[in-house]
Amino acid sequence: MCFSCSQLSKLQDISLRNCAVNCAGDKGGIAKACPNIRNVDLSRNLLSSWDEVTDIADQLAHLEVLNLSENKLRFPLDSPSSTGTFATLKVLVLSRTGITWAEVLRCAVGWPVLEELYLESNNISISERPVDTLQTLKLLDLSSNQLIDENQLFLIAYLPRLEQLTLSDIGISSLHFPDAGIGCKTSMFPSLKYLVLNDNRISQWSSINELDKLPSLQALSCLRNPLTEGSKAETARQFIIASIGQLQTLNRCQILPEERRGAELDYRKAFGNEWRKAGGHQDPAQNRPNEEFLAAHPRYQSLCLKYGAPEDGELKTQQPFLLKNQLLTLKIKYANQLDEKVIEKQLPDSMTIQKVKGLLSRLLKVPVSDLLLSYESPKMPGREIELENGQQSLQFYSVENGDCLLVRW
Repeated sequence: MCFSCSQLSKLQDISLRNCAVNCAGDKGGIAKACPNIRNVDLSRNLLSSWDEVTDIADQLAHLEVLNLSENKLRFPLDSPSSTGTFATLKVLVLSRTGITWAEVLRCAVGWPVLEELYLESNNISISERPVDTLQTLKLLDLSSNQLIDENQLFLIAYLPRLEQLTLSDIGISSLHFPDAGIGCKTSMFPSLKYLVLNDNRISQWSSINELDKLPSLQALSCLRNPLTEGSKAETARQFIIASIGQLQTLNRCQILPEERRGAELDYRKAFGNEWRKAGGHQDPAQNRPNEEFLAAHPRYQSLCLKYGAPEDGELKTQQPFLLKNQLLTLKIKYANQLDEKVIEKQLPDSMTIQKVKGLLSRLLKVPVSDLLLSYESPKMPGREIELENGQQSLQFYSVENGDCLLVRW
């Protein structure tokens, strides 16, 4: 495809990935041919020094996005003089370029409005705190830098505008914000809304509890950690939701109000006996669980305030794991029939909503896709809770003995 000069002058986005680019070419040639370029992909080329990158960027007065990943670059030994070369640059990708943290900070003096910085797979070790640089940064990706540890994160903890931090595959096993006590918020990462911790070694609930200290955290992704793998995945999701009160999204799935309610009630019930043994009591005046319990379950007291302290009936010792102990006796009401026919069924609490629909489909001779399920509980008079996720179980939605399933089609 051939482009006329007028067409080139209108170009705003250009990709030259894997095109063997090694320099800026004739002086002023880029500025003359493509003066309006804003987004340039120069990844996987033959650029060998930051000076060559500067020669290119000098000719792009409107440059906002620059991808330099997979170029093995030499970076300057001193901070470059402020020439305005990257005055409009907002997104910079330096993955697999061999850059060090010290070189990042030296070059960052010339990135006055940078908002997103991608530094994946550079063997970076965070060696010093950014001072007067990276202060406009909203997103920082440090994935696959295995030399980063928990203590190094303290050095970037006060970037004032940082909203998204990606720490996938850095080998981290714990997180801690020592400036904040139980139930308090940390002064670190004041604007952080989205944290990615996929493919790490997090295996202790104490690290999840620490995340509740982040004042702005709304979204978390922590896939493929020992804490969340295998048979523990569903329970882990519930406990993470219960442990981080302000979380709105977990592993890219929105946390709906009813899911939060179910997760918090299950958490409150799961650790009720432990709470009682630690000094917990239904009478607020006598409710004084010890410090060890509060350290392990820092949100438990707030859950008791929200839902009430667990009652004795909820804290009965669990019977041995037998099928009969998993069966729920439920009423099933055909809510859109005039006589609202009610039947009674025993269903395993582990049964998924999709399988419940399959059973009802056979009983009613109605296609599964036409069925809508919800339930009512005597404990919540006047409330109806939708069972909308077919992959989740009755237990997930906190359906209990004596509750009533409402079926519509």
